[in-house]
Amino acid sequence: MDDRWREGETGALRRPGRPPLLVRVVRGPQPIGEEGVIDLGAEIDQPVGRSVAWSGTDCVLLRPNLSDLLSTVRRGPQIVTPKDAGPLLFLAGIGPGHRVAEAGSGSGALTIVLAYAVGPSGHVTSFDRRAEFLAAARANVTRAGLADRVTFRERDVAADGIDVGELASIVLDLPEPWEVLATAKRALVPGGSVATYTPTYNQLERTVRSLRSHGFEDVRAVELLERALHVGDGGTRPEFDMLGHTGFLAGGRKVA
Repeated sequence: MDDRWREGETGALRRPGRPPLLVRVVRGPQPIGEEGVIDLGAEIDQPVGRSVAWSGTDCVLLRPNLSDLLSTVRRGPQIVTPKDAGPLLFLAGIGPGHRVAEAGSGSGALTIVLAYAVGPSGHVTSFDRRAEFLAAARANVTRAGLADRVTFRERDVAADGIDVGELASIVLDLPEPWEVLATAKRALVPGGSVATYTPTYNQLERTVRSLRSHGFEDVRAVELLERALHVGDGGTRPEFDMLGHTGFLAGGRKVA
């Protein structure tokens, strides 16, 4: 990776003890929410990681990692949490250069994860049945600097199916993913996978039964629970609070 800033790149402005801010490395002042403006023209062609003085604070300008991108998502609909997003990538078999479809754009958090995973040579088609959700997702993906990797489509895939093909992976964050599995299987390349995210046992059971009935193989269903640890000099113990149930994950692979 080039270790110097190119004009137009997205950077993460990291401030001591505060969440990062996503900024564009461009010439001239740019607004940062309601916090003021910054001019990063002097950083173009300079090494990544230099200290930048802004608003009376010494900050560091870095290329954003996935955690930086997700921490700046402006929420609307409920998002898929990072603890579930990583395993969804695993279940769906998503990697660099893949063509992927997502149904249920929501706020765009999972869209960012998918676009990050497929890299600059891959592409994500993100479907949602509601125009306002597409607008929110598009704004968050654009802010993350990944808009060139994503095509947003207003379409009810539960009713009308997935109309793109040759896909390596499909991720369904819908109330009724079983309604999509027939067209999803046709859209996948041999060896491609589908992963689903549903909040209730009833939805999970129907989804898994439908995966099996449509001939998907390697069908799996999992739930992830996250518990942080308090690590101290005098002892280490689990934190009292934990991130429990958020959703059930299921997946299957098109083999035959």
